[in-house]
Amino acid sequence: MSSSSTFSRGKLAKLADVKAETIRYYEKCDLIDEPPRSTGGHRIYSEEHLRRLTFIRRCRELGFSISEIRGLLRLANGAEASCQEVRQATQAHLVDVREKINDLRKMEGTLEDMVKQCESNTAPACPVIEALFT
Repeated sequence: MSSSSTFSRGKLAKLADVKAETIRYYEKCDLIDEPPRSTGGHRIYSEEHLRRLTFIRRCRELGFSISEIRGLLRLANGAEASCQEVRQATQAHLVDVREKINDLRKMEGTLEDMVKQCESNTAPACPVIEALFT
């Protein structure tokens, strides 16, 4: 593609592998600059929009929050951005992901225990329901 390529929202969505409404959402979150409009009022997206949208989509796939993405974009756009700052932000996110994995493992164990309580129970009272009420 040449540097002068422009896209409709639908085309941009297809190229970036997101839904068109996702683009509007990211515009509202100020992650993507609102594009200029044609004389007919249609939005005209550029390759820079595609590049930024791809960055955001990839961040979301890795579980970064909107706030974290905003911070990464600030670092990416800053003249004084350093790899160390990006590394620190990514390391902090990695810590959060590991905590979530640990929490999910605990939830898994609890749910397994609850299911085991029901395996041979034919009584009218359900141990899972009782456990959820306590």
